[in-house]
Amino acid sequence: MRYLTVWRIPYAPTLLLAGVVARLGIGMTPLALLLLVEEATGRYAAGGLAVGCYAVAGAIANPVAARVADRVGAAQVLRATAAAHAAILMLLALVATAGLPLVLVVSALAGATYPPLTGAIRRVWTGLTGREPHARRQAALAAETSLFELVYVIGPLLVAALATFTDGYGPVLFVAAAVTFAGGLLVSRVPAMQERHPPGRHSMRRVPGFGTLLVCVALLGGAFGAVTVGVPAFAAGHGGGAGLGGLLLGVWGVGSTIGGLWFGTRRPRRDPCGQYAVLLAAVGFGFLLLIGASGPWSLSLVLVLGGVTMAPALTVENNLVGRIAPGAALNEAYTRVLATAIVSSAAGSALAGVIVDRPGGVRWAFALAGGLAMAAALVGARPAGALARADRLLTARQRSAADVARMLPSLRPQSARSAGLRPERQVVRDAVPVAAVDGSGELDDPTVGVARRAFEEQGGGVARHPQQP
Repeated sequence: MRYLTVWRIPYAPTLLLAGVVARLGIGMTPLALLLLVEEATGRYAAGGLAVGCYAVAGAIANPVAARVADRVGAAQVLRATAAAHAAILMLLALVATAGLPLVLVVSALAGATYPPLTGAIRRVWTGLTGREPHARRQAALAAETSLFELVYVIGPLLVAALATFTDGYGPVLFVAAAVTFAGGLLVSRVPAMQERHPPGRHSMRRVPGFGTLLVCVALLGGAFGAVTVGVPAFAAGHGGGAGLGGLLLGVWGVGSTIGGLWFGTRRPRRDPCGQYAVLLAAVGFGFLLLIGASGPWSLSLVLVLGGVTMAPALTVENNLVGRIAPGAALNEAYTRVLATAIVSSAAGSALAGVIVDRPGGVRWAFALAGGLAMAAALVGARPAGALARADRLLTARQRSAADVARMLPSLRPQSARSAGLRPERQVVRDAVPVAAVDGSGELDDPTVGVARRAFEEQGGGVARHPQQP
């Protein structure tokens, strides 16, 4: 029933359904590009190089696009980048046989123009659920994370199906271009995508705890990359082809989706930082269990069980991003997290690729994945670490906001007016410490919404920071 309340949130159907369609290219384009270039050159190494150019260019350019989206509104940026990306993808399909240097350049341009969809969508979810109960916010983020996992399941299946009915992999890139463009336009029509946010006074590099969170994201991304290489190699070593490897990865994704949807129905814990560390450790333990798999059936069982913890870990990760990042930089924050995950996953895949070519290397690839995830858990679990300190600060902010809400009924707006102040300014000036104000001067923590609603019920308008007009 909790997901029904999420579905009733304004524009939730568009964000959930169109959001998945718009991002199908994430699961389609890299695989289609790899196979297209291999088909044209006869070398997987050339295809891997093209995919690497695509991923690295996207990791560099996407945070910049997200920063612009924070300033001018996500809608304009999504429309422009979706159109450019679609055009360049179609060009890439046409020049695949024109020589590797040109293919690499166009691949990089395609990656650089990919629209910052995930950051924009998750920013809107954070805003839409900012005044909702914490349980509903967790359910919304769990639904978004779990459905996003389907991109990695459906995307490769679409590539295989389309390649069967079309002439090669060029048409697959045309389809990826079409879904990205159409989905991007649909998502950009959500009114919250039009909102602009003034730049904050601090860069994301100075946000407490964000750097530590990125370290955890990088380690977890490397672990995911190692598994995505280890599983197909395991399938090949047991007499299966690429089809079996893709099927096993799909089973892994299904387990993650199931776990994420289940997690969204649970009551949120008050310690998301500690919960994140526990879930990372559970993910690492699941990866280590892969070492003992004796065949495809046992591996698929372990993948399902291990995958159950993946989406919950990513849900809490997204929740931490929404808590830590300043309100004026949420697009950039979410996009930096995704870019870090993509680059680290590519690095993990590359390292695992070297490992699996050696005798017994598949099990060592799984050991690498488990070790990286466990290392992420240790970084996130440090009580004196930056992530834990940032979480404690945010908890203090939430308590301050709750104190404001309790104080409001006893405050008389007319007393503030007689002093020449707007009543909401008097309330916040007296009751909210500096720590409760983010770099943009906004009181945007979800719990502060409690204070805002209570003050509005008192007839005092919307609570704002004293420096805001």
